[in-house]
Amino acid sequence: MKLNIADPSTGCQKKLEIDDDSKLRAFFDKRLAQEVEGSALGEEFKGYVFKISGGQDKQGFPMKQGVLTNGRVFLLMKPGDACFRGFGRRKGERRRKAVRGCIVSSDLSVLNLIIVKKGETDLPGLTDEEKPRLRGPKRASKIRKLFNLSKEDDVRKYVNTYRKTKEGKDGKTHSKAPKIQRLVTPLTLQRKRRRNHLKKERIAKKKVEQAEYHKLLMSRLKEQRERRSESLAKKRALRQASEASKGE
Repeated sequence: MKLNIADPSTGCQKKLEIDDDSKLRAFFDKRLAQEVEGSALGEEFKGYVFKISGGQDKQGFPMKQGVLTNGRVFLLMKPGDACFRGFGRRKGERRRKAVRGCIVSSDLSVLNLIIVKKGETDLPGLTDEEKPRLRGPKRASKIRKLFNLSKEDDVRKYVNTYRKTKEGKDGKTHSKAPKIQRLVTPLTLQRKRRRNHLKKERIAKKKVEQAEYHKLLMSRLKEQRERRSESLAKKRALRQASEASKGE
């Protein structure tokens, strides 16, 4: 079985191939996201703690969280589910796909691990060196979280730490950095104030129009009542006149 070990703190990744089942027995019957002591793999991993993040079997079927079995099952999936390609599908399309359960077994060919706790000694090519981060977050709040910034700090200065520069065919150097999303600038605040102002104007205009309509409606109802009372008075006068002529 191959172990794909990653260290998030350094950004390094290393692949080990272990054929001894006695070393791998510590991972068997464990679920995804469970933590395993690294001392079972050897003395160099003493003190390390690994978290199981995924894996796939010899035919390439990935492990899926929540499927409580160590074998392969067929699930009816829809776009948005893990282990299912969401793009290029029709709206509402579902398909039955084969996935492997979240329990580790000997049928796996690759097991993905993440270092949760560092041990006593450094692992060559994994914890002894640090790779520069090639990509970074785009959202302003996540950039603040990455560099531990406050709301007063300018986020735009810190994007340059993972700005890429390359030389083009014309000999000029071109640099590229991600466009910051959800960045609050004076222009965005001005636009927000304008939106709120327009919203208040619409509400005030609606109230005025509603009051005018209510006033017009009341006047129309009053005129209708007056016309009705006039017609009733005419009918009553005609009835009285006809009764008086009959009595004579």
